[in-house]
Amino acid sequence: MIVNTGGPRRRASQRQPVLGLPVQSSRLGVLESLTAEAVRLFHRLKLVAEEVHHQGETTAGRRGVLRGLYRAGAQTVPQMARARPVSRQHIQTLVNALAEDELVEPVKNPAHRRSRLIKLTTKGRDLVEVMNRREARVFNRLTIPISRRRLQDAADVLRMVRSVFERQGWMRRTKKAR
Repeated sequence: MIVNTGGPRRRASQRQPVLGLPVQSSRLGVLESLTAEAVRLFHRLKLVAEEVHHQGETTAGRRGVLRGLYRAGAQTVPQMARARPVSRQHIQTLVNALAEDELVEPVKNPAHRRSRLIKLTTKGRDLVEVMNRREARVFNRLTIPISRRRLQDAADVLRMVRSVFERQGWMRRTKKAR
């Protein structure tokens, strides 16, 4: 991917690629800017979600587990933990609370005797659908002056950067920098 850093139009040979090996200082500032904005957006969206979903109703962690089960179907606690960079114990705590509220339930796992699958109950599925409708009503009222294509490009860039850090061995390859 090529990023034009602004100013007068530059020839292709003068443009700096954003991703690749290794990160050069001219790209470092762009990568730092991207990560800083991603962090700011994460925190802003957390506040938006709390406002939209009335934090007392269900926390961000609980919503995340419910939505993950809604999208991907029944999963084990370790599978859910691997999908997010959190501990299995953290997910287990969330699942226990969701089970107490009858939003999820453990079921037999044909692939593993001891690690049960966690699935949404009808009550849990209904809650996720209410959350989705609530968000859709709010988001449909927003005017975002960005084309669908540019939003998709932004999502693609974030996905590519995330994938760099999800690859095994990324830290080992960067030890010399420490």
